[in-house]
Amino acid sequence: MSTNMQYVNLPGTDLVVSTVSLGCNNFGSRIDASQSHAVVDAAFEQGITFFDTADIYSTGESEKILGAALAGRRDRAVIATKFGGPMSDEDRGSSPAYVRRACDASLRRLGVDHIDLYYQHMPDPTVPIEDTLGALDELVRAGKVRHVACSNNSAQQIADAVGTSRERGLTRFVAAQIEWNLLERKVENDVVPACEELDLAVIPYYPLAAGLLTGKYRRNTEFPADSRFDKSEYFAATATDAALTRVEELLTLASKLDRQLSELAVAWLDAKPQVASVLIGSSTPAQVARNTSHLRRPLDEDELALIDGFLAQR
Repeated sequence: MSTNMQYVNLPGTDLVVSTVSLGCNNFGSRIDASQSHAVVDAAFEQGITFFDTADIYSTGESEKILGAALAGRRDRAVIATKFGGPMSDEDRGSSPAYVRRACDASLRRLGVDHIDLYYQHMPDPTVPIEDTLGALDELVRAGKVRHVACSNNSAQQIADAVGTSRERGLTRFVAAQIEWNLLERKVENDVVPACEELDLAVIPYYPLAAGLLTGKYRRNTEFPADSRFDKSEYFAATATDAALTRVEELLTLASKLDRQLSELAVAWLDAKPQVASVLIGSSTPAQVARNTSHLRRPLDEDELALIDGFLAQR
């Protein structure tokens, strides 16, 4: 196991997580079970103990593959999964009945008796938050879930949920998963301060902007064949001229700091005091190693000041 990895407690819990976590959304889609097992093995070798999936990833296949890969070492892993996304036309959302059903289905697919961190994958405006929290509270009391969290919530939604938990004596969200990276920083205006004020851990996803911050995608060049941006109109649409211009500027900054851009992007988030763990997907063992390379040389105060100065000017 890597001696460079750091570990922290999620606020108000006994959950100890690695400060880099493995996103498993590629399992069962971009990579098969055998390849996924190799990625999980590589994660453990790098000291990663925090694994993140969701029921909708490959319609349950990601959970099945992750559960099988963790067989025999469940006690070494913190497992996070999510409910609420569309599994089918009927199976979606955050109604109490569906929350209970979704949890049992995830437990079966993962092959475990409890989920360490259970996320509401996205807000559900059709269901009062007190109803969803009530169902989650039941799951915690039953021992099926240890702690609960939210994903893709606004600052106001986070505040409302925490306030409801306090008023009604229900289990509360202990973490918020949000999109945050060097290209996507709107959350710094409200969501991140709300999490800090209300004592929620921040867990950023897409730290490499789905690949834009690897430097693999450049202005005036074709997307690499079979890459995420080549195969997906959704991701290709994010590779705007403005974003790619920004990437060029960030590549220059990384070079000044003698860093790879991907290393700089992950290290910058890891240095944020509100961030408990940087969530990053990997399709190969080599990517796992790359995504933890910053741990060997964390950003120092001078480097962070230089980056902050660069960001403030743009």
